[in-house]
Amino acid sequence: MPSTPAGPTLADLLGVPGAALTRLIGALTDRGLTVATAESLTGGLLAACLTEVPGSSAVVRGGLVVYATDLKSTLAGVDPQLLAERGPVDPDVAAALAAGARARCGADIGVGLTGVAGPDPQDGVPVGTWYVAISGPGPAMARRTADPDDAGRSRAAIRARAVRAALDLLADAAHGRATVS
Repeated sequence: MPSTPAGPTLADLLGVPGAALTRLIGALTDRGLTVATAESLTGGLLAACLTEVPGSSAVVRGGLVVYATDLKSTLAGVDPQLLAERGPVDPDVAAALAAGARARCGADIGVGLTGVAGPDPQDGVPVGTWYVAISGPGPAMARRTADPDDAGRSRAAIRARAVRAALDLLADAAHGRATVS
């Protein structure tokens, strides 16, 4: 029976070049670095994207899907007072998620994602607001926020854009370029 060509990968659907993803996993492998994620906004899309690459099990330790606010604290270790004061969509929450993923999963690098994909604002935070942070391999943190144009994008587009930004930060860390921004 003839084989049929495989359909598009998750990376394809998210607009992530497969070759870039393969290079990222290769760079992490070459440097002996491991990664873990704590995802709210993206619901595990980043971890799923990373694990599409053959050999990714050498670098991907795991991922936490912390969609509910209370799980950000109980699973990822985000300070409940920070969540109470600022809410779940905040750059410091993203940083805490990254640090929590790193610590809880025993990884060299943690990535945290949080935001509002819509269709409605969350706790007064507008649709299209999101944050991604990275923790490690040293004390450096790198953060990026969405472009204000994200407010008019679909849920899928906002989530895909956040995954791409997280992969960019992870690539910087894999190549020793992570900086505070």
